[in-house]
Amino acid sequence: MSVIDEVLRANQEYVPRHSPIELSPRPRRKLAVLTCMDTRLSAAALGLAVGDAHILRNAGGIATEDALRSLLVSHHLLGAEEFMIVHHTDCGLMKRGEEEIRGRIVSRMGCEASVPASFHTFTDLEESVRHQMEAVRNHPWVPKEIPVRGFVYDVTTGGLREVFR
Repeated sequence: MSVIDEVLRANQEYVPRHSPIELSPRPRRKLAVLTCMDTRLSAAALGLAVGDAHILRNAGGIATEDALRSLLVSHHLLGAEEFMIVHHTDCGLMKRGEEEIRGRIVSRMGCEASVPASFHTFTDLEESVRHQMEAVRNHPWVPKEIPVRGFVYDVTTGGLREVFR
């Protein structure tokens, strides 16, 4: 049985317990979190329950065009009033450069591709967090009063450390 089949079976077991009345598409705590897709960072590590926040994930927790789109929807349509950006230690995008990642995939697949144009690798964790915070803060549709704060999650200790401008 594939993992997807296992997920489908688990979903069938979940359906009788599902209560659509209890949850809203609006984040209960009015928070949107942009973070990495890394499996070691969970909502529980941030003290968040289902429905508390919009949690946006991509490789590296990068403020890409799509991530910015989601943050804007989270605020303007669904009521998020704070943005949190979370990177983490031992990130795979710090361990490899653009050419290495692209070369590995091209070698594996035997062809080039124009998308993605960049994998957004970085070498300095805190500088990357600062760069993402600035990308969000400087978007013309992000109101200046929206707090945009950045953090590094330590995958060894489970702790968060704030990164300041």
